[in-house]
Amino acid sequence: MRVPRPLALTAACTVAITAGMTAAAQSASAAVNYVALGDSYASGLGAGSYDSASGNCKRSNNAYPKLWAIANSPTSFQFAACSGATTTSVMNGQLGPLNSGTTLVTVTVGGNDAGFASVMETCVLSSDSTCINAVNNAKNFMTNQLPGRLDSVYGAIRSKAPNARVVVLDYPRLYKIVSVCVGLSNTKRNALNGAADLLDSVIASASSRASFTLSGVRDEFSGHELCSADGWLNSVTWPIEHSYHPTALGQRSGYYAALNSTI
Repeated sequence: MRVPRPLALTAACTVAITAGMTAAAQSASAAVNYVALGDSYASGLGAGSYDSASGNCKRSNNAYPKLWAIANSPTSFQFAACSGATTTSVMNGQLGPLNSGTTLVTVTVGGNDAGFASVMETCVLSSDSTCINAVNNAKNFMTNQLPGRLDSVYGAIRSKAPNARVVVLDYPRLYKIVSVCVGLSNTKRNALNGAADLLDSVIASASSRASFTLSGVRDEFSGHELCSADGWLNSVTWPIEHSYHPTALGQRSGYYAALNSTI
């Protein structure tokens, strides 16, 4: 049966309007508003090419959040991670960009709460027993206090960004244990690796409690720790604050690769 002209026009208009609404909905659903939070492992300290405007936060153009943003062109990107950040400073100083429109958040935090820098300094400068004592104190903190701090910062992130997918990235082991490697003793290296194991375990549990996505970096860094033939971490270097942080290659092939495997 032939459709009368007015009815045909109405049908055509309806199809056009519906198509337009569908396209708009698809465009809105495709929008990615990304906020990157965390400490020096997220800001990219040690990877060079720092944004001068970031000051002491040392936000690197080689850091995994920046690499992801460059590769994926999100609708908006806020790089709030800052060298030296703790769970408290993330809550107090980095959550401003989060809102109900935020769709993606990444965060790496917890190492500074446990005294990462001071423990490393102690282990570099002191005896095996002094190093192990410092590591054990840090592990005691990780066991008894860090879980609550992570719960608080993760809860604050969820409250500020209720619709976001939150991806938590953890920390690599620092050392491959080999028979010959200049620097710390294997006693110290094993103790530090054990602390990294516990730190990542605590982060994984807190991430699970918050129903966040955990993107562990250990698989990517396996075989690329310090003392390996192809290390992706700075050893003791200058500036000293770069020590024990991922290089540009560690950010790209370690952290950025781990993030890509998750999203």
